[in-house]
Amino acid sequence: MQQLRASQLAEWLADPSRPQPVLLDVREPWEHELCRIDRSLHIPMHLVPVRCEEIADGRDIVVICHHGGRSMQVAMFLERKGYTSVHNLMGGVEAWACEVDPTMRRY
Repeated sequence: MQQLRASQLAEWLADPSRPQPVLLDVREPWEHELCRIDRSLHIPMHLVPVRCEEIADGRDIVVICHHGGRSMQVAMFLERKGYTSVHNLMGGVEAWACEVDPTMRRY
């Protein structure tokens, strides 16, 4: 698993020459309703084991949560399941709000 800063993810998403990653948001539904990064796939952490088939294998996956702890656990789980290109968004949506999108709602 690789650690990815919010600014690095923003650069990646803005680069049309790079294949877009799967943005896997593992927060609870109430958190996802408050704020989210556009185009994210929302699967709460506790449902990831039963919904893995919804996560495209063979693509880069960036796992996202509030601060980066839950996403790191899910990223490690996905690696154990055989996913090969998994990234953890360090600092989660909080870092995204601070570094990339100051208009994002924070909690």
